[in-house]
Amino acid sequence: MSRPACPICQKPSAPRAENPSYPFCSRRCRAVDLGRWLGEEYRVPDRQVDEQEDELPPGYPERGGDA
Repeated sequence: MSRPACPICQKPSAPRAENPSYPFCSRRCRAVDLGRWLGEEYRVPDRQVDEQEDELPPGYPERGGDA
């Protein structure tokens, strides 16, 4: 069975029992990843300006009149 690749350098990464930096291959790669998070290189996409939580989607029939 092959070892999973380090997400930073793609080298094989030893299992968690043998490697305290798992899933990274080394402390250096773990620190690089942390630096990317702190430098805001990883981001979750923001909602579009036209997508608001309190608005109905376009073309959705509006409720009106007495029910």
